[in-house]
Amino acid sequence: MSNSNDPTVKDETTSNSPTPLQQTPTSGSVERGDSRRWWVQLIAGPLLFLAVGATLIAALGLAQRWGWVSAGSGGEIVASSAGDTRTYICPMLCTPPQVGPGRCPVCEMELVPAASGGGASDTKSVQIDSAGRRIANIRTVAAQSKPVTRQIRAVGELHYDEGALKTIAAYVDGRLERLYADYTGVVVEKGDHLALVYSPRLYSAQVELLLAKQAHNDSRDSSLARVQRSSEEIYRSARQRLIELGMTEEQILELESASEANSRLHLCAPISGTVIKKYATEGQYVKEGQPIYELADLSTVWLMLQLFPEDAAAIRYGQQVTAVVQSLPGREFTGRVAFIDPVVDTQKRTVGVRVVMPNEKGLLRVGDFAKATIETPLGAAPGGGLVYDPELASKWISPRHPQVVEDTPGKCPLCDIDLVPASDLGFTSDPSAAGEALVVPRSAVLVAGESSVLYVETEPGRFEIRNVVLGPRSGDQVVVLDGLAAGEKVAVSGNFLIDSQMQLAGNASLIDPTKAEPSMEFDLDEDNLPPIGMPMMIAADDPTSPSAMTPMSSVNAEDEALGELSPEDAKLVAQQALCPVTDMELGSMGMPVKMMVEGRTVFLCCEGCRSRLLAEPAKFLAKLDSAANGTEVSR
Repeated sequence: MSNSNDPTVKDETTSNSPTPLQQTPTSGSVERGDSRRWWVQLIAGPLLFLAVGATLIAALGLAQRWGWVSAGSGGEIVASSAGDTRTYICPMLCTPPQVGPGRCPVCEMELVPAASGGGASDTKSVQIDSAGRRIANIRTVAAQSKPVTRQIRAVGELHYDEGALKTIAAYVDGRLERLYADYTGVVVEKGDHLALVYSPRLYSAQVELLLAKQAHNDSRDSSLARVQRSSEEIYRSARQRLIELGMTEEQILELESASEANSRLHLCAPISGTVIKKYATEGQYVKEGQPIYELADLSTVWLMLQLFPEDAAAIRYGQQVTAVVQSLPGREFTGRVAFIDPVVDTQKRTVGVRVVMPNEKGLLRVGDFAKATIETPLGAAPGGGLVYDPELASKWISPRHPQVVEDTPGKCPLCDIDLVPASDLGFTSDPSAAGEALVVPRSAVLVAGESSVLYVETEPGRFEIRNVVLGPRSGDQVVVLDGLAAGEKVAVSGNFLIDSQMQLAGNASLIDPTKAEPSMEFDLDEDNLPPIGMPMMIAADDPTSPSAMTPMSSVNAEDEALGELSPEDAKLVAQQALCPVTDMELGSMGMPVKMMVEGRTVFLCCEGCRSRLLAEPAKFLAKLDSAANGTEVSR
């Protein structure tokens, strides 16, 4: 029997065949679905972690802002270390030292113990034990008082010695028939012929001399004394006239012995030297007084220096100078100070100093530059005291030419002036008479701006700060004019670490050495310390007045900060007066910070006090109420 008409069989057959809207899923669609689920799982985890972390941070910030959680730990430290009576200070030195640990109300840094040396310290010293001394590599030396010289250095230029310059000019009108020194630079000796001059006037004068001599010889046989005297005077006059016309004694003697006049005259060199200028040529006609040559004696030259006024005040006439010229490096030449200008150059602000340099071998050339060094004793006061020079000990010196030094008194061969003892010019033959100066190594001095300090070991391990006045330097040593005594030991190594320890202790240091002065000393004993955060106080003129203690902070700065407040806020600040957190005067840290705490207006000295006030509002509000009622609450 057939089942083609059975509806049941038809439905099953129909249901097993797929329809156009119900297709079998392919493998590509399955892979895409798995990929999407994998990416969601990869990203969802980190995003959820970040969201939870951000929520926790935001919740913690809101809790701190609303005062539910305390952001600082200063109160806990104080509570747990109530028995700690050591002095603590801010590492940034924002506030004065205080007793007990805590946090700085300005920078929120944790306070550190003010001293770690293990010994007692005061405002001018710090105690460092032997272990800390070895770690810091602290070494000391004793200050010495000894003769010390300092070197004054300058750069100058070599010039001609003006006293050794000669100009050769025509004594009479005539023509230059011959020039023997026919170019500049010719070296001549005294008496050498320089030129041959033809002059009719000179010929006439020679004839007059010969006639006068003949008449004088003939008058000797005369019995009349008047005639003899007259002829002798005429002869002397004629002879003097030839001298004035440029003839030398030797030339006149030759003329008289030859008894023949000559219209030609040789011009002779008056000194030995070098022709540095030639003004005429052969065949030129010259007038009386017209220059022909200029000679320079280069056996001495001048070194012209420019010194600062304070350096020029430390040298004296006759002092020895050592120079090295640029053209001969490594070779030293010596000279002596011949002149110190009494006037300061208004343009350069320097003082001119002239040094005479011997130049027998002609190695020094005019125009060359030279580096000069002058050693002057530091023990002698500027412009005074004695200078020891072994070459001038018990010697005589020319007051115009310092290169002329003799063992016995006499005349200067250059200026014909009497020599003077070197002692009259400030020189001594005793080396110890030059004076001594107190010196310390340069590494012992700490300098910042105009402040100069030393650390003196007054007792074993105790280093005291000293404000000193420094003098000039001498090599690796420096002169101390005031603030130190001979024999005291100063730190030459590790002094920067000592200064850092002084800063941490709140003592005087290189940054603020004025704390070491008597007017700025404070006793850091527990009984005399101000409350936490309270500024240091200094005594006013009247110690009995209610305002005898005045804050160190500037009153003008406080007035300026409070002047920016509104009249209502200024009135509230005046009533509150102090910050409840630090007890510092409102306005001492700048513009007071205004807050609303439990419906009450409170002013703080700075923004750093906000977190502590929000952490314990009841405590600080009670403190304000107690201050208003005149009672004191334990901190």
